Amino acid sequence: MMAAQHKQPKYSMYNFGLLETPSTGTRLEDTSGSSSNQATRSRHRTNLTAQRETPHLTKSSSVSSSLSGQLGRDSSIETPSVSRNYQLSRTPGSKHTPYATSSTTPGDYSASVVVAVVEGRGLARGEIGMASLDLKSPVLILSQFADTSTYVKTVTKIQILHPLEILFPNTACEAGSTSKLFKVISDDFQNVSISTVQRKYFNETRGLQYVQQLSIPEYNMVEMEVSSKYYCLAAAAALIKYVEFVQNMYFAPASMRFVFKGSEHTTMIDATTARNLELLTNLRDVKSDHTLYGVLNYTKTPGGARLLRSNILQPPSDLETITTRQEVVSELTEKEEIFYNIQAIIQRFLDIDHLLSLCIQIPKQESVKTAESNITNVIHLKHTLQLVPPLREALRDCENPLLKAYYKSLDDPRFETIMSKINIVIHEDTHYQTGALNMRTQKCFAVKPGLNGLLDIARRTYTEIVDDIAELVKQLEMQYNLPLRTSYSMFRGFYIQLLCTSKDNYTPENLPGIFLKVTKLKNTLSFTTVDLIKLNDRVKESLQEIYMMTNIVVKELLIDIRDQIGCLYKLTECVSMLDMLLGFAHACTVSNFVKPEFTDTLAIKQGQHPILERIGSEQPIPNNVYASEECNFIIITGPNMSGKSTYLRQIALLQIMAQLGSYVPAQYASFRTADQIFSRIGSDDSIETNCSSFMLEMKEINYIVQSASNNSLIIIDELGRGTSAEEGIGLCHAICEYLLGIKAFTFFVTHFLELTRLDSLYPNLENYFFEVQRSYSVEGNCEKVIYTHVLSKGKTTEKHYENPTG
Repeated sequence: MMAAQHKQPKYSMYNFGLLETPSTGTRLEDTSGSSSNQATRSRHRTNLTAQRETPHLTKSSSVSSSLSGQLGRDSSIETPSVSRNYQLSRTPGSKHTPYATSSTTPGDYSASVVVAVVEGRGLARGEIGMASLDLKSPVLILSQFADTSTYVKTVTKIQILHPLEILFPNTACEAGSTSKLFKVISDDFQNVSISTVQRKYFNETRGLQYVQQLSIPEYNMVEMEVSSKYYCLAAAAALIKYVEFVQNMYFAPASMRFVFKGSEHTTMIDATTARNLELLTNLRDVKSDHTLYGVLNYTKTPGGARLLRSNILQPPSDLETITTRQEVVSELTEKEEIFYNIQAIIQRFLDIDHLLSLCIQIPKQESVKTAESNITNVIHLKHTLQLVPPLREALRDCENPLLKAYYKSLDDPRFETIMSKINIVIHEDTHYQTGALNMRTQKCFAVKPGLNGLLDIARRTYTEIVDDIAELVKQLEMQYNLPLRTSYSMFRGFYIQLLCTSKDNYTPENLPGIFLKVTKLKNTLSFTTVDLIKLNDRVKESLQEIYMMTNIVVKELLIDIRDQIGCLYKLTECVSMLDMLLGFAHACTVSNFVKPEFTDTLAIKQGQHPILERIGSEQPIPNNVYASEECNFIIITGPNMSGKSTYLRQIALLQIMAQLGSYVPAQYASFRTADQIFSRIGSDDSIETNCSSFMLEMKEINYIVQSASNNSLIIIDELGRGTSAEEGIGLCHAICEYLLGIKAFTFFVTHFLELTRLDSLYPNLENYFFEVQRSYSVEGNCEKVIYTHVLSKGKTTEKHYENPTG
């Protein structure tokens, strides 16, 4: 008999027991609540930099953090001489891989969000505090809410955040007392790194201090909003400390934006429903863009794509927000000149969130990489600010209140203040350019001459070396009578290329021996020489000198403009929202979309499935949808393959599109805003959680029954298929009767024709069916079923779908 193998954990887990200062240094206070610590906090609060700077650390050589290098920081941090009580151990056999969605979601950006989660204990169990920070955006999002025993809200919020790493207190996974929340998260997000931080760093007092110290002045009203939200503040404290340590930097004072996001004014879509509806990922092909995100994604900027993604997973339910967006889309579609003018400018913007994030982070150790990063950021900032006036000019003639508000916000005098300070230091001819060599040249000569004499000398030396390289290649060309040219790449530096025409017979073998590292790509030979390698080394040394000396000037500039960057937060909101709404307007022009209304009735005339409309060779058959308070429960029957499941998904997708502010594919559409969208689709079992298809059905329907409200939208596809027909009918009957008692709009697909008799007991139930036609084939001596995909009122007469003639 084979010996049982030890089962490895499903998740990649760290034990993060750090942030302890050695006795020789300034001790970071232990914020566990003692009175002495309170006094320590008061003393240290006056000196933020000294208080927040992580002391010298000694890292284990095996440390491999998922956050290292996310922003281009130097991942190889020098090991100081002071020893630290710091261990970062990985669970044996576990793999550290990024979240699967990051590489598979079409058009999506790589995962860069870190989330900290903490749950109350004792009577507060079920109260969840959450803090999340995108490493490419300096906005820290705080959430606190009460969740059920299945933690559906928590899982859904994490799904929306799309994290790279999740932090828990170490007490959540102690041997013998692992919390249920930790188990649920580790099972549902098996490809996300899960790290643990000592419980004492989840401290609400320290979290509130971070909010007070780091919050940008014009957004500091959030302090009043979260002052009593102890769990999200505790999560924020651990998250900021963790990110600062792993990234080897600290955040500049009064530079971040804190946002508290509850579940108000948004529609809740659980992770299962998002997957079933193919909102972000196609069920058959994860690389396919045949999803709702793929249909609507005409965005031009990373910020617009992020905003679209988060809105699809959590659409707004506030009617004023929805109608304002619709009016913007209407104006953009009616005024083509304004549409094209705004789009032409928006697509030139870089990732402002990422730029902001880099500008507010202060590295603890200066290096060539951090110096180069600072120079690049200033050039990108200059490029971004130069686009503000033309964007404002493009919005001048807009009439929508939202567009007028953006026009007014772009008139902020701080834009000109920052630009004038940049122009004092940065050369007016310095611009953002594509291409490695072009951008390197811009960085070398970004600072105006005369500000630093040593810098001017270093740049002159660099120019002379580059001239020497050009002269060397010219000499080789004349010496060997070869048509050589100089090229450049980030990896090889300067190298030589030789174009081989059909008349030439150049091969790596018959080139002169002076040429080294010869490679051939198509009809081009690439190579170098010993002298060129030496000159490249001199170029590299010269560049390092230039970057370090340029950084001295640029650092002072960044410090000078940090108190003005609040206007950039407004700019990133403006650009991202405009980009998303421009995408909605574009979608209207490529398909026959109509502007939906919002009433107390769900009524769609000749609606079409938005994804099928895009990918199908033929236009899908349109169908009507109707539900109201008087008729809120719809039972749909019909044979297999008649279009029932597609119809259900169509209803939910059009609801989401409408609440996004987009138009929908229909002749007429009226919707009621939904606070939650539920689905029960599919009949697969789950080996990982040891659940049969019937148990999964019951779990999902139990969640719907417990969570549904009068304003919910529910779609249920063939409930009860995981058990016998008798039991399935009984269960469906009981569940239908319960849902008939609330005012949620429910669309229930079933093969149990006995359920259609409920219309005689409940006046708010209607029966619909998909029509089929039968034709008799003389040649084949059989009867064929022809699917019309047309929905009609009434009950189906089809009781079996196999060949009746045999």
